[in-house]
Amino acid sequence: MSLPKAELHLHIEGTLEPELAFELAARNGVALPYADTEALRKAYAFDDLQSFLNLYYELMAVLRTERDFEDLANAYLARAAAQGVRHAEIFFDPQAHLARGVSMGTVVEGLWRALGRSEADHGVSTRLILCFLRDESADSALETLEAAKPYLDRITGVGLDSAEVGHPPVKFREVYEAAAALGLRRVAHAGEEGPPEYITQALDVLGVERVDHGLRCMEDPALVERLVRERIPLTLCPLSNVRLRTVDVLADHPLPAMLDAGLLCTVNSDDPAYFGGYAGDNFDAVRTALGLGEERLRELARNSFVASFLEDDEERRARYLAEVDAYTF
Repeated sequence: MSLPKAELHLHIEGTLEPELAFELAARNGVALPYADTEALRKAYAFDDLQSFLNLYYELMAVLRTERDFEDLANAYLARAAAQGVRHAEIFFDPQAHLARGVSMGTVVEGLWRALGRSEADHGVSTRLILCFLRDESADSALETLEAAKPYLDRITGVGLDSAEVGHPPVKFREVYEAAAALGLRRVAHAGEEGPPEYITQALDVLGVERVDHGLRCMEDPALVERLVRERIPLTLCPLSNVRLRTVDVLADHPLPAMLDAGLLCTVNSDDPAYFGGYAGDNFDAVRTALGLGEERLRELARNSFVASFLEDDEERRARYLAEVDAYTF
């Protein structure tokens, strides 16, 4: 669906398609434990979040140089633009690369070689969000933020991702306070597999401005009322929810009920190479499975720009919203 939209929940490492993985493996002399791209694609089937993460981190081994990260980002931006994405706020996981001996500079400079010319090449404006791995230590997160300081002119905010259960947001209070002091925007994954309480902690302890996923807020009516009252955006990822068994089938997804409740929901792709679809594919899927009409889809697209970190360029935000309003289905 080419409806103009912003993508606010996208892990750049999760856009690594099998073909590019093999190309980068050959370039860097990395042996992958799969016979070919088809065998690797078949491995993109998961029982839960952890089984996905195991493969996700394994394949990162092919990302070594600035050129690799540039190629990864360029491939995503081309696909996203073809599906109507006009603005993308892109997550990256530096700890996963630092642990492999790949420097912060290699990652950020490589991504920026693509992001810096994204508007000219793809017609997509971008922001970059550094995510901390919640299954790593709080000290590691602080060290990562310190390593990122030379690159803060290119980093808009911080996020929190990876295995949620057993790693509550409160664990990262100190690094989020430090990020706030540096003027960074704050988001966090919460309420995907973790309980509604994790969403509350993300708001109250980490001071997040957006909640990534947030599905399980529906289990707590008082929390839903708060999210509606405070206009806290939720970055939902429908195809991801099905692939990771958070929702059994897409027809059961609570998105319609969440919209009916007045929640500021957006639709995103999460890790599209692994979960079967990019941003437009997710819009197509919810339209079909949930019977969403044109005005509901337009609402989701408007929400994505409202929820984006474009406060430094309100003229651009207004232009994107006008594109949504003018779109003909």
